[in-house]
Amino acid sequence: MNHLNRIACLALVSCQLAFLPAKSQDLYAGIIPAPVATKHTNGTFTLSQQTIIKADNPADKAVVFLTSYLNHNWKLKNKPDTTASGSATVIELTSKGAERLPKEGYKLTITPTRVTVVGKDAGLFYGIQSLIQLLPVDPSPAAQLPCVSVEDYPRFGYRGVMLDVSRHFFTVQEVKDLIDLMAKYKLNRFHWHLTDDNGWRIEIKQFPKLTSVGAWRVPRYLGYGSNEPPRPGEAATDGGFYTQEQIKDVVKYAADRYIQILPEIDVPGHSLAAIAAYPELCCTKTPAQVNPGSNFSRWYDNGKYEMLLDNTLNPIDENVYRFLDKVFTEVAALFPYEYFHIGGDECFKGYWEKDPGIQAFMKKMNFKKADEVQSYFTSRLVEILRKKGKKLIGWDEILEGGLAKDAAVMSWRGEEGGIAAAKMKHEVIMSPSTNGLYFDYNEANADLMPANRGGRPALYAYDPVPKSLTPDERPFILGVQGNIWTEFIATVPRMQYMILLRTLALAEMAWTPMENKNYQNFSEIRLPKELERFDKLGYNYRVPAPYLPTDTTMTGETFSFKMKPSIPGAKIYFTLNGKVPDITDKEYNNAIRFVVPPNDKRVFQAIEVTPSGKRSTVSRIVLENKKIAVNISNDNLQK
Repeated sequence: MNHLNRIACLALVSCQLAFLPAKSQDLYAGIIPAPVATKHTNGTFTLSQQTIIKADNPADKAVVFLTSYLNHNWKLKNKPDTTASGSATVIELTSKGAERLPKEGYKLTITPTRVTVVGKDAGLFYGIQSLIQLLPVDPSPAAQLPCVSVEDYPRFGYRGVMLDVSRHFFTVQEVKDLIDLMAKYKLNRFHWHLTDDNGWRIEIKQFPKLTSVGAWRVPRYLGYGSNEPPRPGEAATDGGFYTQEQIKDVVKYAADRYIQILPEIDVPGHSLAAIAAYPELCCTKTPAQVNPGSNFSRWYDNGKYEMLLDNTLNPIDENVYRFLDKVFTEVAALFPYEYFHIGGDECFKGYWEKDPGIQAFMKKMNFKKADEVQSYFTSRLVEILRKKGKKLIGWDEILEGGLAKDAAVMSWRGEEGGIAAAKMKHEVIMSPSTNGLYFDYNEANADLMPANRGGRPALYAYDPVPKSLTPDERPFILGVQGNIWTEFIATVPRMQYMILLRTLALAEMAWTPMENKNYQNFSEIRLPKELERFDKLGYNYRVPAPYLPTDTTMTGETFSFKMKPSIPGAKIYFTLNGKVPDITDKEYNNAIRFVVPPNDKRVFQAIEVTPSGKRSTVSRIVLENKKIAVNISNDNLQK
């Protein structure tokens, strides 16, 4: 979904422009996502080798996480104990009093001599994550923490990130790294998109060809949707899959960080990888190969399209349901989470509409359109999954033809599907691409971003609970999710560039009360410290452009600019000659002021360069000094 850039046009004789963040006042102690309540007090706490860690249960996985973190990142060898003695500073990790806190809530108190984290299970873990964020960016033998009191709990129970590993495969370690990022910012649901047209990524022991055939495609590098189809006899060497033992390892790794994993087996559409392995699963029973990123759809002038390959399962073949029952049995056994995602999106029904058997079935069932056949298919899967102790969730297309009983909806084509499902008292996850939650969409002008799906929607300000819902309907919104579709994201550096900043905004959207959200505080005070951490860690994050409106035209005569780097230690360079600035151009140090001659214009461009050498996109402003002619006539005055 494309969104227009904000354009400010000012008709002024003299234009004095100052873009400088307000004086820093850290309302939330630097913590992302912003806590519910924060109170600053005087003094600092010193963390050192002499600090004692006192814990009710030293074997608690949250306690183990903290001690491991301090050991690995700060070289502190402090061992947790059940007692604290002596005059050293103390970190106390306890569940005493946690019963009075909301679910996943915690209380963090820092005084000059003591840090106390109160919480149970996930609550204790999240309190520790907030404590870690208060540490300085650079490790030292004695770290100073500000004295503060924090009471905190999440707005939503579902705070999710989806990773598509079908379009491009990511290793176990790369998946774990993403899970670590999620845990740091209190995100707790990892949606694993395991199958699609481009690869089947999970071992199914009863159907080995799903991975021996379905997990591999011919290598292509031109660009998604533009790739040449497989040539006859060409070897399929690009891909991969996870063994069931690897899946168990990742599930445990996530659980140790209080993250549940939602598996997705995408059916009945987007099933070409499965059909390549077992062609009898589709209506046409036509042999096919895994799609290497080729465009196999054809659009017509009337807005309709057709798929040149049948990538859809046969919805009336009992063998298909027996196949899915067996697949779901193995998948469900690997993932303890109560929900199971069946996809359901973008199901092309043209082959169903041509199939005599399906047409006869529709007549028998008194179905008027093929959408009702998909609803029938989904209702069958609801029952299959119920027998395995799972609840079905699907993309919002499962609403078409009638929403199956007890099915939950993940709303991606805007909010409408989620609103409709909530009004029917069905559970909903909001994930609309129209509101910034597709992280493969760009964040700046397309010419300044890597290849992507387009779009430029706002993210931070989005409220996942639509105002059109009544108080009785709002509780059906379980939470919110950001999606990493990987058609254009083939590597970890590209993924980091596209998601790191947005993951922080997502975390605040999912956790923080709406009344506590403050974009200026987030972007200008708390975000820079996190970006400094990213810089030290070597992450390939997107460097924000200097604090300026961008792609804007302004009219006037005299212009002045005040700017501030978004990251400590970064530098800003600018040009006025129409060329993109680099480190050889003029460095910005103080406020600059200049005059544009009459009937002339200048293009002011600025970039930010971090201490590690990463560069922002370009902020561009066209500055014009021209008279604005106003046509005044008797006709105008009379209207």
